[in-house]
Amino acid sequence: MPAENERGAGVTAGHPQEPPLTVQVHRTDTRGAVCRVAGDLDIETLAPAEESLSDLVGQGPPVLVIDLERVGFCDSSGLNLLLKTRAAALEAGIGFRLAAVAPPVMRVLQLTGAQAVFSIHESVDAALVV
Repeated sequence: MPAENERGAGVTAGHPQEPPLTVQVHRTDTRGAVCRVAGDLDIETLAPAEESLSDLVGQGPPVLVIDLERVGFCDSSGLNLLLKTRAAALEAGIGFRLAAVAPPVMRVLQLTGAQAVFSIHESVDAALVV
């Protein structure tokens, strides 16, 4: 799956460093979209993910999978982004799934009870099959 788009945040004093959050978007053979998020998903780093997910919902793929395997931290703003994106996707008739949910994200989903509203899959491949 070739990358269509990669966004990130994090340049300090003119020196590039590992961004606190990166987002990669891939298209599948069936026109589905996979959004791979890596890093910390919090109020300080949310913008690249928010922009990518909004763009993807606007494009109307049949299914949108968010790969959360490489997310090391998620706060309430990250959870809110997932919930808002889910609502927008469902309103647009887009299948919305979370895949490979990292333990820090799963903990937030479990503590808030939000895991009950998401379609959660062990891997991106499994999320695309359903």
